[in-house]
Amino acid sequence: MFNFRSPSFKKLGLEPDNLSDSELIDLMLKEPRLVRRPVVRIDGKVYFNANKSVLASLVV
Repeated sequence: MFNFRSPSFKKLGLEPDNLSDSELIDLMLKEPRLVRRPVVRIDGKVYFNANKSVLASLVV
């Protein structure tokens, strides 16, 4: 769910492999643009960064 390709993340100059889960969560709370979008909830499951065709196949 973390967007490592985000310009906001690149500006931080951090190495993704060196970050713990709790550090990633803290970063996402401070900078929401680091969360992959769209975030969609269908039938109790959450999908991050899903394209239209993937989402369409889930709601059939």
